[in-house]
Amino acid sequence: MARLATQAGFAPLLSACAATPPHGSDVEYFPMPGQRPLPFAEAVRVGDILYLSGMLGTDSSGQLVPGGIGPETRQALTNVATLLGRHGATLAQVIKCTVMLADIGEWAAMNEVYVTFFPKHLPARSAFGTTGLALGARLELECVAVVPETKGTRS
Repeated sequence: MARLATQAGFAPLLSACAATPPHGSDVEYFPMPGQRPLPFAEAVRVGDILYLSGMLGTDSSGQLVPGGIGPETRQALTNVATLLGRHGATLAQVIKCTVMLADIGEWAAMNEVYVTFFPKHLPARSAFGTTGLALGARLELECVAVVPETKGTRS
């Protein structure tokens, strides 16, 4: 495989995907809160970058909010804002989002709500349609934020 990757010119790409954090960076994993064990962290911090796991439009009981793409988008972004707040950040520090949609045809309706959460700047973003999301959700949203470490932000 390594020979094939080198021959195809993929060696630099493969080495960029290595699991080793940048030199001098600490990696910090934040487990999902609550009693329900899930196979992922709520967030991972590498230096000043905070990577958030995907968020659904679920309420505090873990149920999807009713009403479809608009309410789910609003709730997912509210959940992102709450998670960022636990780490001393706000939506203003988000630099990249990835939106997974159960139906790419709902892209415009999702955007109507999405843009209201970023009044000063719009982060870089990717969006794509899927063949299914957890809990039958209409969207899943993951974000990356720049969160400079300040005294007291580490757990």
